[in-house]
Amino acid sequence: MKLFKQLLVAPAALGLLTPMVASAAELNLVGVNKYATEEQVTSISQFSDVKPTDWAYQALSNLIERYGCVAGYPGGTYKGARAMTRFEAAALLNACLDRVSEVTDELKKLMAEFEKELAILKGRVDGLEAKVGVLEAQQFSTTTKLKGIATMVLGGVSYSGNGVNTATNTTTQGATLLNAVSFNYDVRLNFDTSFTGKDLLRTTLRAANADNSPFFGVGPTSLTGMEAFFDDTATPGNLNSVGINRLFYQFPIGNNWTATFGARVRQDDMLAMWPSAYPADTVLDVFTYAGSPQTYNLNLGAGAGLFWKDPSGVNFSVNYTAANGQNGNPNTGGSNFTQNASGGILNGSSGGTFTTQLGYAASNWGAAVAYSNIQAGAFNYLGSGGLQNLIIANQGGLSANSIALSAYWSPTTASWFPSISTGWGITGYTGSQNGVRGINTTAQSWYIGLQWADVFVKGNSAGMALGQAPFITATNAAGVGQLGGTPNDGNFAWEWWYKFQVTDNISVTPAIFYLSQAGGQFYQPSSLNAFGALLKTTFRF
Repeated sequence: MKLFKQLLVAPAALGLLTPMVASAAELNLVGVNKYATEEQVTSISQFSDVKPTDWAYQALSNLIERYGCVAGYPGGTYKGARAMTRFEAAALLNACLDRVSEVTDELKKLMAEFEKELAILKGRVDGLEAKVGVLEAQQFSTTTKLKGIATMVLGGVSYSGNGVNTATNTTTQGATLLNAVSFNYDVRLNFDTSFTGKDLLRTTLRAANADNSPFFGVGPTSLTGMEAFFDDTATPGNLNSVGINRLFYQFPIGNNWTATFGARVRQDDMLAMWPSAYPADTVLDVFTYAGSPQTYNLNLGAGAGLFWKDPSGVNFSVNYTAANGQNGNPNTGGSNFTQNASGGILNGSSGGTFTTQLGYAASNWGAAVAYSNIQAGAFNYLGSGGLQNLIIANQGGLSANSIALSAYWSPTTASWFPSISTGWGITGYTGSQNGVRGINTTAQSWYIGLQWADVFVKGNSAGMALGQAPFITATNAAGVGQLGGTPNDGNFAWEWWYKFQVTDNISVTPAIFYLSQAGGQFYQPSSLNAFGALLKTTFRF
């Protein structure tokens, strides 16, 4: 009955039921009550006088192709503009209803034949509907997704050699340094919120307890960036405390531009590309800066930036980050060369980093050149002992200009040939010595990182990296306790690792590393070395 009502109101049916002048003899209604197989129309294309532009074209096509209950005039014409009697319309309607009845009988037979399968399918659908109802009732948020990573590290560092600490004129032996095994953790929870489907509000909660471990802030390894993956944890004294690690908002402007601003955003959050394929969470922190730990100093604080991505792969980024941007008293000063009571945005006490980058990213390779202007308070990576002395001596008066060249390439399929990432950086520091300004120092850095995919077992990977942390190559500073005269930095670093992908969400990574002349010029002669090993377990959810 529903089909009869639909035909009565359909434009095509209304046209058929209009009082007309054509006779039944003129219309070819062969088999109109019982379909004739020889002259029955099966496609609307058989009518030479029906065009797609006709107002009832789609309705007529449906009647022919779905139900096969329309016939035409001899010669392959339909004469849609002609009229027909009510008797002819009734005959045509009856033919269509008969056809629908046949289709319905066929469906009933199929339903009876697959009754068991349909019952099982219905049960599954009902179960899914119930689960969806529970999820909707208990969902965390309709706009926010939670992603987390929890990492536990068991490992230690052993020092060897001895040297004279030029800052204190005391002899330090490797045995007196922290030769210990520790068990540490790091947990990060990312809450990613989107209001339009194209924007991103990221809130990251983080907690760790690595500040006093052999991997962070103790001994020469802290000077060469041996911070493992603990690159921006809570400040010392806040162990095991949950804090806001990131809070920024990112949104598109037009088709190719993206804007970012936040009260706690990191330099690399605002870059159009990261110019390295080497994993950022392996072992030594020195290998996470694309070869230039000052240009890419990963400054973290209040900031804003823009980046542009062209479909061709060319991209451009510009951003500013103030490590002390949360502070509101820029005139108090302070003796701490990192973050102190002074601060504010866009002033001499901001601890700011201004970065620009021009890059190109293809499907499996990329390259970038970047420049950063750096203020005191933004040297999160201190480099060699000589550089640390330079930064401490200058406190709030140091500034630097740094340039980086970085590139990477990855094979399109896993093979014996690894992905290759490399980078080089050069930084010029300007400060003072004993109250006299005009002290200039130059430092360089480099690295090369290799990673193999599907090693021994599909999903497992292995890698190694070699390089030097920023080492002094030229300076006009002099005097023991400052830079010790002629530059004598080393700072070579190596790491090797293998990652077992236990499941899609759990991996175990054993690793070893070695630091040669780990203290740089801070310990003369630079004979202090460090060897370490660790076992890292990572959970992603």
